[in-house]
Amino acid sequence: MNLFTKKFERIKNVPQFTIRKDFGFNAISFFIYALFIAAGVIVQMGSMETPQFDLLVLLALVYVIAGLFTAIIPSWITVINLSAVIWLLIAGRFGSQYYVLGLIGTAGLIISSSVQLILQWDKVVVLRLGKFRKTHGPGLIILIPLIDRIAEFIDTRIRVTDFSAEKTLTTDTVPVHVDALAFWMIWDAKSAVLEVENYVEAVILSAQTALRDAIGKHELSSLLSEREELGKEIQMALDAKTTPWGVSILSIEITDIIIPKELENAMSKRAQAEREKQSRVILAEAEVSIAKKFTEAATEYDLHPQAMQLRAMNMVYEGIRQNNSMMLMPASILDSMNLGSVLSSAALQKSVKIEKESKEESNDSNN
Repeated sequence: MNLFTKKFERIKNVPQFTIRKDFGFNAISFFIYALFIAAGVIVQMGSMETPQFDLLVLLALVYVIAGLFTAIIPSWITVINLSAVIWLLIAGRFGSQYYVLGLIGTAGLIISSSVQLILQWDKVVVLRLGKFRKTHGPGLIILIPLIDRIAEFIDTRIRVTDFSAEKTLTTDTVPVHVDALAFWMIWDAKSAVLEVENYVEAVILSAQTALRDAIGKHELSSLLSEREELGKEIQMALDAKTTPWGVSILSIEITDIIIPKELENAMSKRAQAEREKQSRVILAEAEVSIAKKFTEAATEYDLHPQAMQLRAMNMVYEGIRQNNSMMLMPASILDSMNLGSVLSSAALQKSVKIEKESKEESNDSNN
C-alpha cells in the first residue's frame, strides 16, 4: 500500500475529486427563490378551505433546505433529485392538496438557478447541450434550464503564482534552488476553458520547466548577477507556450537563489579576499601619490631653505597648540633649525636696506 501511494505521489496531475458546478446559486437566486416560496404559500393558503399551517410551514422549510443544498452543489442533477424527493414527500406525507405549493416551489428552484450574476472581474463560458455557446461578461444572464450550463467562472484579474526549481544544475554543474514569482492573467476565457484541462496547474508546471531550462543554460555567476535578464528569458519562453491557452505571462521575478553552504562559504572567502586585494591596491596607489607630493615638496624646500626652516618652526608650534601642553626642547634645536642664521640674515638684510636708504637721502640733500 505504501509503495502504491509513493508511485502516485510522484505524479503531479493526479485527478482530484471536485464538485461539478453547472451554475452559481448566488444572493439574487436566493431572493427569487424566496419570492416563489412566499407566493406558493400564499396561493396554497387561498386554495384551501382549512389550511394546516404546520404542514404548510414544514413544506416551505423543506424547499428552503433544498435551496441550501442547491447552493452547496449547484448542478442540474441536484435540482432534479431534490425536486423528485420533494414530490415524493408531497405524495406520501403531505397529500395532493399541497400540489400548488409543490409546483410553484419547484418552478422557483429551477428559475432561480437559471438567473446568474456575473461579477465585474469574471467571465463565464456557457455550454449548450455540451457545445460552446457564448462567453458572457459581467451582469445578469439567464440560462435555459437543464440545457445550458456554465463550464467555469474565469477570474480575469492579474494573478501571482510562486514556483521553484529544486536541485537544478547550472552550466558549471552547481546545484541551486531557485524561487520565483509569475504574474499572469487570462485574456481569453474560452481558450482557457476549452484548450487546457487545468490552466492553473498547466501554468505552474510550465513555469517550473522553463525555469529549470533557463538555469541549465547559465552559469552560477550570471544567475546571481543577471536576475532580471533571466526573468525576461523565462517570461518570453513561457508566454509563447501559454498564449494558445488564452493566458498571458506579464513578468517573472526571481525572488531567491539558494546555493550549497560549502560553496557559499567559499564564495564569501573569495569576495573577502577580493575586497582586501582592492584595499591594498588603493593603499599602494595612495602611497605613490603621497611619495610624488613629498618629492615635489622636497624640491621646493631645496630651492628655498628658509621655507624648510619656517616649516619646522610651524610644526613645533602646531604640536604645542593642538596638544595644549608644554614641549621641552634642547637649546641646540634652534641651531639645528638654523634659527640664528635665519634671524641674522633677516637683520643683515634690514641693515643693508637702512644704509641704502640713508645714502639716498644724503645724496638728495647735497644736490
